[in-house]
Amino acid sequence: MNVLVINSGSSSIKWAVVDSDTGQHLMDAYIEGIAEAQAVLHVSDKISNLAACPDHEAALQHMLVQLKNVALEFVAIGHRVVHGGEQFVQPTRIDDDVCSAIAGMTSLAPLHNAACLAGIVALRRQFPQLPQVAVFDTAFHATLPPRTRAYALPAQISKELGIRRFGFHGISHESVAQQAAKFLGTDLKQLRLITCHLGNGCSVTAIENGRSVETSMGMTPLEGLVMGTRSGDLDPGIIIRLLRELEMSADDLETMLNHKSGLLGMAGSKDMRVIEERAATGDEAARLAIHIFTHRARKYIGAYAAIMGGVDAIVYTGGIGQNSAMVRHRLAQRLEFLGAQLDEDLNRDAQVNLDKPVADISMAHARTRLLVVCTDEEGLIAERTAQNIAAQSSDQAQAKHSIRIVPIAISARHVHLTEKTIAALFGPGHQLTVKHMLSQPGQFAANESVTLIGPKRSIDHVRIVGPSREADQVEITRTDEFYLGLDAPVRASGDLQNTPGITLAGPQGTVQIPRGVICAKRHLHMTPQDASSWGVTHGDSVNIAIDSQGRDLEFRDVLIRVHDNFKLEMHIDTDEANAAELNSGDEGVLVSI
Repeated sequence: MNVLVINSGSSSIKWAVVDSDTGQHLMDAYIEGIAEAQAVLHVSDKISNLAACPDHEAALQHMLVQLKNVALEFVAIGHRVVHGGEQFVQPTRIDDDVCSAIAGMTSLAPLHNAACLAGIVALRRQFPQLPQVAVFDTAFHATLPPRTRAYALPAQISKELGIRRFGFHGISHESVAQQAAKFLGTDLKQLRLITCHLGNGCSVTAIENGRSVETSMGMTPLEGLVMGTRSGDLDPGIIIRLLRELEMSADDLETMLNHKSGLLGMAGSKDMRVIEERAATGDEAARLAIHIFTHRARKYIGAYAAIMGGVDAIVYTGGIGQNSAMVRHRLAQRLEFLGAQLDEDLNRDAQVNLDKPVADISMAHARTRLLVVCTDEEGLIAERTAQNIAAQSSDQAQAKHSIRIVPIAISARHVHLTEKTIAALFGPGHQLTVKHMLSQPGQFAANESVTLIGPKRSIDHVRIVGPSREADQVEITRTDEFYLGLDAPVRASGDLQNTPGITLAGPQGTVQIPRGVICAKRHLHMTPQDASSWGVTHGDSVNIAIDSQGRDLEFRDVLIRVHDNFKLEMHIDTDEANAAELNSGDEGVLVSI
């Protein structure tokens, strides 16, 4: 289907008509310089100066005029919305309630949500008959783990005010991650990427196994990197001093940090092109601004490589990331220890666009690739809009025939062992014996058990699950993790890279495994037939609704695992089951993909 996509930024509005099936852009246009001395309208290759464009509402009127001149039909409208809060973690059909919720989050993204909402209101008025979908910048970061989401503030205050990290630029980060994986010929779920969106707004994201695990922006887009007009990271003590010494109001402080800081505050311009030109003529303020901008970004790249235990590719995108060879050069400095080596000729010559979206600027022998990628937020928004409309139709059709009931099973701590480890723990040639068969075909709880010996404490009588496997794996809960003194990541079974090891003790000896301890990601087993009838594929994430003890709750981000030998069943660990007051044999309902 053809989708009209609206992307309202802090100083620009982009719009496109996109074929969601092919990703082809049938029309692209944008207005930049909103609320500045001169706004410019770009339609295809034609550039026009606008006499006045004081705000986003005025820019939208220019856009509507241009749309009337286009002989293209579209059957849906997709909107980029910057802040979705905790409520919106997937594309959402727009209605009055959704508009009210978006308006309620304007204070969290003051440069953007009001502009996004203005576009929604105008186009709902102009095209009331068309379905319209909001695609949220924060949604891609819904997978951030608790250690990343939380701030070190009093817990009650954080809870009462909803203070947590959300992350932004998610649509761009997801778009370039997909393009990078396609270029590298590798499943995104097998990669560790650091994506750098550098434009008027800037952020860096760590993407591990296709999911955002860290990102530089926080509760609002103000945190993190130095940006066009935003300060990025600040010592909170500075804010306290500004309030006391200058007697600034909260509104004045917000205006300064969001609109008058960053590159603009340091160098007098938010345009990196202008700053680079001034630096080349000896302007010390411009030179310092470039140093600070690139230093901050490089610091985040190094930190995120440490968090993921390495990186397969570093991606540059956004207006600066795609166009400034100088900034890319500076960001790549001193990254050789990560296996990233810049080819200066390729960097100078790199040009990307929608037709050629990726340029590799690495040395041929570099272990970690440096990529320039053209972000296609509009293409991804069109794709998500079409998927939302199709899914809603599918869900309605499904509801007429059956409810997708999900049986629930609870997994206690257990271990999977190789034949070599079994022999070391129980003696040469030992074969596991069956205590009882498990619900998943071919798996059994063994009579044999082991002791887990962690840095802090030990846990005895941990059941082995058979048969033997090709790699040792220990599955524990968060409670076990802290009891043992480990840092076990949440992972899908078999994903053991950069996981901690542990000592196992059996009756005939001990074995120290170098890796393999995980907190198992909640997941839903099913056969290919189940997956086909429910419209999901292996690796998808779904939400499962539960009615537990009269309380409605929802398990989000449940991993789909598909295999011929699986039985339909969602697996959660004992911590999750206790928190939700669930027992094995209870049921849930798949409510969204």
